[in-house]
Amino acid sequence: MRSDDKTALADLPPGADNPLNFAVSRRDRHALDMVAQAIRHKQVLLAYQPIMQSRDQSKVALYEGLIRVLDETGRVIPASEFMGAIENTELGRQLDTLALGLGLRALNDNPALRLSINMSAKSIGYRAWNRTLDRWLSRNELIAERLVLEITESSTIMVPELVVDFMDRLQLRGISFAMDDFGAGYTALRYFKDFCFDIVKIDGQFVQGIAQDPDNQVMTAALVSIAHHFDMLTVAEFVENQEDADTLVSLGVDCLQGYHFGAATTRPHWLADRGMKKAV
Repeated sequence: MRSDDKTALADLPPGADNPLNFAVSRRDRHALDMVAQAIRHKQVLLAYQPIMQSRDQSKVALYEGLIRVLDETGRVIPASEFMGAIENTELGRQLDTLALGLGLRALNDNPALRLSINMSAKSIGYRAWNRTLDRWLSRNELIAERLVLEITESSTIMVPELVVDFMDRLQLRGISFAMDDFGAGYTALRYFKDFCFDIVKIDGQFVQGIAQDPDNQVMTAALVSIAHHFDMLTVAEFVENQEDADTLVSLGVDCLQGYHFGAATTRPHWLADRGMKKAV
């Protein structure tokens, strides 16, 4: 490499000498800026996706509240576009707190609603998150029995002792817990029996196309067996057609979630119904 080329590279941002690293770094910086601006201007909302009972697929068991932010043009941006960049930052903790607040408000305003809200294990000791939970439970203690806190498998295994203590305390208040991405490959089974999750959500890699995949049928049956042994409800994620849904039911899965039953929406029926009543 010529000396002038080396000088030019020295002036570039870290990682810019590798085009892929530079592209990833630039994308992450954009995501951080977008989320920071959305939080600053309170341009954050939840999208609600139904989770159906497997034995009667016309009935909703609960909803999952998925965090969304609005960019500068007003577009709704899903978490997959920014969560990887912010999960380990202060913005991640702030977003968890906002998601919790939005979910608790929805539960308070809709007594028939049962809702799961995502959080990172890194938010367990975050003061603002805990204050938000305590404030809403002080206002309406009945919210707790309809709230499910959803923690990813990878997040759980990072601080297992902290998660176990956290779950023990909040389950005494009536709150349920779900392990997201169950089977994704992080959880050591020696820890699993200590967690006492109420729900496990089987990772979508085992669910998509399962009707035509004998290997995933065996894997899913094993995951269901483990969960049921510990009295945990099972949810299959990313269910995209009826054939897969029927296969999952035959394997003993309790609940089904995916585009086959409905995409996440920021305008759930209870908000639409309320708007119609106001118009009348």
